[in-house]
Parts: sequence; structure tokens; C-alpha cells
Amino acid sequence: MIKLGFIGFGLIGASIAKSVKQKAPGKYHITCYDYHSDTNASLARALDEKVIEAVTKQLSGLLECDMIILCAPTLKNISYLNDIKKCFGENGVALPVITDVGSVKGNIVKAAKELGMENHFIGGHPMEGSEKTGYDSANDHLLENAYYILTPTDSTSDKDLMLCKSLVTDTGAIDIILDCEEHDRVTAAISHVPHIIAAELVNLVQDSGNDVPVMKMLAAGGFKDITRIASSSPDVWQSIFLSNKEAILECLMRFQDALCHVEASLMANEGDHIYKTFERAGSFRNSIPNAHGMLKPEYKLYVDIEDRVGAIATIATQLFIHDISIKNIGIIHNRSFEQGVLKIEFYDAKSMDAAMENLEKGGYTIHRAE
Repeated sequence: MIKLGFIGFGLIGASIAKSVKQKAPGKYHITCYDYHSDTNASLARALDEKVIEAVTKQLSGLLECDMIILCAPTLKNISYLNDIKKCFGENGVALPVITDVGSVKGNIVKAAKELGMENHFIGGHPMEGSEKTGYDSANDHLLENAYYILTPTDSTSDKDLMLCKSLVTDTGAIDIILDCEEHDRVTAAISHVPHIIAAELVNLVQDSGNDVPVMKMLAAGGFKDITRIASSSPDVWQSIFLSNKEAILECLMRFQDALCHVEASLMANEGDHIYKTFERAGSFRNSIPNAHGMLKPEYKLYVDIEDRVGAIATIATQLFIHDISIKNIGIIHNRSFEQGVLKIEFYDAKSMDAAMENLEKGGYTIHRAE
């Protein structure tokens, strides 16, 4: 049996644990380190639900682990590296394989090298997540078919790398090996900078003075969809930005340069540049495969319905009869970006596909969200 130790047990850590327990029953024994001075309700539930076997208030409780997974915020994970080295050294125990789940790799790999732990540390980053946080948002299929990046060092042994790859496989994810610096450049462009852009777009609306009430009402359509990542954890993203400063700054400067070109085109009434901007972006976006990326995909459909009493109830009843669970349902008043007046969200792709099939058989016109 492989003994895993978790430091931090929120959305990602708990989802890893739930995944391996469901997909590889009996293979892993899991202990969680609890830094709280009082009882941690989430860890108590994890014990009751048999997601984990033990909780320890001391790092020494992880001495028998074959692998320790750091699931705290990015900067905190680095401080735990030092704590782990000290604890294992004082107890005369060899270091286990240590990995993390942070979305920045360069700084923690550098820290591991400076601590002389590079032959024990393998950076990890499951390319999956949600605006939701915490144990209660975790599930055993969060990582299914998602890319899970591993960033071994030159000193990483084949045995240790295979242990990490085996864990990734047991979560249902797909492992990819990358250099830590390449990883940070890629994630800055496709995740980190988009998060700050989304946040600042929301703040732009919020700071619009007398127009705020009207903007807030009309933003319920496409604007809310394209800025949903602005609801992500401030603590997590503060840590990420400070950890990946250089790559994010480079990407921000390129984005600001692009905005300046758009601004200059508007001032000069040069429609050709604006046209080509949307043309290039549309062509590239359409070439991106529909796979799990940095955020968990939304499973949603838009349905054309008549404005009559009972229209929504009829659809909800039809889905209930076919045992299809609905995550959320609501009327779209602003239809700038999507067709269909009724938006229905589901928990997974299987439920969405089943709903689409049943509603189309019922004569409804369905628009699948891209």
C-alpha cells in the first residue's frame, strides 16, 4: 500500500484523494496534516467519509509516507519544503517523494534546489479547477481526462517519476512532462493573465458611477459568463501572481501593447486592424480542442422556449422523469452572446448530452454552448 501525506486539503487535494480512492481502491493510505489549532470540520468529514485514514497535528505524523503532496497556496508550499526537510532530518528519516499542485513551478523548483531537495521534489500541476473552493466542492471526477503537468528536475529518478505518473493515472488525468520555466510561461498566458483581465473588467463595471445599476442588470448574459473566473479565490491568486511575477509581467506588457494597437486603430478609424483582430482570434479559438483546460468546463445548453406559464416547469419535469440532474436553470434576458432564452447547467457532460437528446425529441430547439 502506498502511503500518501497531504498538506492542505481543499478542492484539488481532496479531489485527488477522492479520485484515487474511487479508481484505485485499497492502493493508497492517506494521512492529512492539520495546522489548525482547533478541529478542522472538513478533515473530520473526510475521515467519516473514509476519504482519508488519519489526521496528524504534527509533521512528524508524515514520516512514514512514500509521497507528500503540498496543496497549500503557492508561497506557503515553499515554506513547507523547509519544514519537511527539518522534520525528517531531525528524525533521521530519508525524505520521500515530494510534489505539489500549484500553478507556478519555477519558484518552488528553485527553492527545492536551494534546499538540496531537488532529487526528491517533482513539481505537479493538475490543469483543472473551479471558481469553487474547499473540500465540499471536491469530487472524484474533477481530474478525469484533464492534463496533469509534472516538472521533474535533472536529478529526478525514474522510480520517483513513475510513482508520480502512477498517481496521476489513478486520478483519471493525463500526465505531461514539461520544463518548469516553460510551464510558467504557458500558464501565465492561458490562465494567470486572463484571471486579472476578468477581475479588472468586473471592477470596470463596478466603478462606472451612475451607470452601475443598469450595467449590473444587463451583465447577466455573456458578460457574466466570460468573467466567471473573476470569482476565484483572492488568497490563491495573490499567491500565484507574486510567485510567477516575471512571466506574468511579460505577458501583461504584450497584452497592453495589443490594446494600444486597438486604441490607435480606433482613433485613426482604421477598421481593417479591428476586423483582423477578431478574425485571427476567432480562427485560433475555433482550433482549440474541447478538452479540460485550466478551469473546469461548464456543461450548459440554451433552449428556445415560448414566454408562457409553465414553460420552464415543463422542461424541468421532462428532465426529472429521465433522471437528469440540473445544476442551475434560469432565463437569459441579455442574449448578446448566446442563442436560446433558457440557460440550463449540468454537473457533467453525460447529463448534458442526455438532456439535449431528450429535449430535441420533445421538439425543442437546443443550442449547445461552446
